[in-house]
Amino acid sequence: MEITGKETGNRMGNRKDSQSMAQEKRELKRILTIPNLMSAARILLVPFFAAFYLSGHVAAAAGALVLSGLTDMLDGWVARRFDQVTELGKILDPFADKLTQGVVAVCIALRFPAIRPFLLLFIVKELSMLCCAGLLLKKHKRPCAAKWYGKAATVMFYISIAVIVIMDGAGLMKPDTFNLWAHILLGLTAVMMVYAAVRYFRIFRAILRGTAPEAEKKEDNTWSE
Repeated sequence: MEITGKETGNRMGNRKDSQSMAQEKRELKRILTIPNLMSAARILLVPFFAAFYLSGHVAAAAGALVLSGLTDMLDGWVARRFDQVTELGKILDPFADKLTQGVVAVCIALRFPAIRPFLLLFIVKELSMLCCAGLLLKKHKRPCAAKWYGKAATVMFYISIAVIVIMDGAGLMKPDTFNLWAHILLGLTAVMMVYAAVRYFRIFRAILRGTAPEAEKKEDNTWSE
């Protein structure tokens, strides 16, 4: 049977359509990974935490914060363990972290003016890192991935804020004792945040100079020692 040019064209078109659909499915599968969904869930939890905490429902706010912290600790492990690291995840995960930390810090500072210096430190640190990342992107260089000290600072932040929220909701401590523990927890967190910022700045500087692999290896060796 003779095959016309039109039929051949239709078959080629159908084949291209099938290939395009398959490619779209693969790309969608790479986007809708479990780690990315966890990061998206953290973003969705932010307004719930703020609404619960500012309306006086401290227990519900603490629950939202604990859930957010658990997903933050798990998403990176799942991504590495099951080979689900994506470019979207590299952007979504830190964005969810910073959004959560910023909103939580603001909410806590509204209730406890004494911790506003910690909030200021947080803002300065994040703006500095944002400027560094922006400078790298402007020079067509990719910012470094999250390091253990960055994650450690995030975990300490979650623990400190969760303890403060729980103590506030329980009302078991006198104001002076509560303020003392709040300052101790936030002080330790602030130290870790500054330490992480310094280590990240070293890597940013190395990326600008074109010596990033050596710098990151040195950072990892410092931890192993």
